[in-house]
Parts: sequence; C-alpha cells; structure tokens
Amino acid sequence: MSKITKLFFSKIISATTIAALLFMFLIGPERALAVGYLTALKDTVSDESPSVVANHTIVFTTPTGVTSGQTIILTFDNSTSVPAALDYTDIDLMDDGVDVTLAAAPTGTTWGVVRTSSAVITFTNGTAVVAAGSIITIEIGTNATTVTTGDQQITNGAVGTTKLVITGTFADTGTIAIPIISDDTVVVNAIVQPTITFTVSDNTIYFGNLRSAGICFAQGTDPGAVTCPTTTETEAFYLTASTNATSGYIITVQGPTLTSGVNTITAIGGTNTASSPGSEQFGIRFNASGGSGTVTAPYAAAGYAYAATASTASQIASATGPSATTTYGARYLANISAVTEAGTYTASHTYIATATY
Repeated sequence: MSKITKLFFSKIISATTIAALLFMFLIGPERALAVGYLTALKDTVSDESPSVVANHTIVFTTPTGVTSGQTIILTFDNSTSVPAALDYTDIDLMDDGVDVTLAAAPTGTTWGVVRTSSAVITFTNGTAVVAAGSIITIEIGTNATTVTTGDQQITNGAVGTTKLVITGTFADTGTIAIPIISDDTVVVNAIVQPTITFTVSDNTIYFGNLRSAGICFAQGTDPGAVTCPTTTETEAFYLTASTNATSGYIITVQGPTLTSGVNTITAIGGTNTASSPGSEQFGIRFNASGGSGTVTAPYAAAGYAYAATASTASQIASATGPSATTTYGARYLANISAVTEAGTYTASHTYIATATY
C-alpha cells in the first residue's frame, strides 16, 4: 500500500473516531446507554369526559426492571390536574399482581410516592427489586384500596388527547394516549311492557239439593237432583294469576250470597268459621300453589268466610311483587237449617284481578 493510500485511510478512521466521540459527548454518557421501551401499556380511565375527576389504572411491562433507588415518573399533559392533596394513600402499586408498600418517602422495601406538580407523580423505589419483564400496575383514585380507600382523583383535561409519559431513572420509557371526549355516556332506553294473566276455569258450579243433615260442597258438574252429592271438600273451580307488575296484584270477589227471590242463605261474614251443618252458612275458602301469590285472610284458614256483597268486593288473594302463575283452588260451602225456605237459590260472583305497576 502506498503512503498516500495509508494517509487517506488514516484520515478516514480519525474522522470517524472524532465523530463518534462528539456524538457521545453531545448526547451524554447516560443516553449512550441502551434504553428499554415499555410494552403492553394501557391506562384505563373511569370517565373520559373533560374536566371531571376519574380513576386511573395504569399497566405496563418493564423490559429492564427497576433497581434500588430508581424512580418511575408519570407526567400528564392536556391540562390534566393532579390534586395537591393526592398522596400515597390514594395510590396502589403492584409488581406482577403483588401489592408493594407505599409511603411518603422510600425506606427499605417501601416505595415513596410524591405528587411533585399538578401534572407529575413520582415513585421512588427503596431497596426492592423489580425484575426485568415484570408487569407494573398503578391504581390512582378511589380504586386504590390496599391500605385505605383513596379519596383523591385526577381531573381530566380538555377535549382532545391526553398523553401520559412514563419516564424516570429506571431504564425504560413509554407514552400512553388517552382520549378525552365531550360526553362518554350513552343512555340506553328499553321498555318492558306490563303483563298480567288471569283465568277462571269454570263459569258455572253446582251444589245440587242442599240438606240440613250434612255438609254440601259445590262442584263443576251439574249433579242433577241428587241430594248433596259432594260431601267431601273439593275445588269447585280454579283461578290462575300472574304478572310482572312491581307491586303485584290483588284478586277480589263481589256478589251476593245464595238467593232465591227475597230469601237468602246467610253468609258467614268476615270471620273464618268452621262448617256447622244444620245452620245456615254460605262461605268460601281458597288454596294457593305456585308463584308467589297468597290467599288473603279470612279465606286462607281451614274454615270458611264470605264478606262480599252485591255491591261490595272482598279481597281473596294477592301477590306483593312480580309473580309467576299462582293457581287458586276455590272451595264453596253451603249449609242449611231445617227451616231454610224452599226455592232455587243462585248467586253470581265476579272475580277481578288488578295489578299495581
């Protein structure tokens, strides 16, 4: 190689060396070191409306970890405001899901947390070691509950994009963008139509020939001229009711006692009373099954009652809230005395179900 060629290469190498040294001098020795970039960054904000207080749940993975004495610094922009009263009691910090101890200043494995300005929160590690690849979770606001429930929240900035920059003396950095929108609430409307069902299984029931020597119960089949064919208590017909009404429903009966012209068979009245063959009695009672409906006193006991009249209704059942189908078995009793007036006795009873929404 000629002297001219050697001189040429020597100058190139010298120039390259000088340029490299100059670059290191300009950026500083600490910047010449490798810097890691945080991964899997996110900040879940409880409300993304402008100028309202909100909780933050910040999560990121640190590729290089955090060693003793290093800091993690959170810096918000876009007029985001960290309240002056915010302190470590309003913050939780977790390393791979495990809460670390926080205080106003670091000591031992306890981290120090300081609100250093209206936009900056600084975490200083004590002697704890956060391994490379660890997932760091930071909760700020009323969602911080490890030691005590936080009472300070960060105030959102104006409509636009807020950036949260994560820096510090630890070797990693990252930036999270947070949307701030004029209204982040969607009001959802829906209607559930009111419903009620009510059925009567039989519209005509029969006692047959009443007698003073025994108990008579109505049935759904005409017994003809047979004397009191149903002496065993039985259901004359069934009512069913269901509703989605908030306050449930009531069922009433209205109508007279058994009547033949001006003559009547005495109604038992509003007191539950046992059957007494040989004396005039007209009464009803009900059994309930299914749903949440119940029979109303005095119609729920073992005896009988009848408090309705031709012009006055009497409640026989109810549900206090929404109820699936309840089936009510109606039992009709008639007793007569030896001097009960002869005649064909009838009564027309109207059953009404009313829901309260």
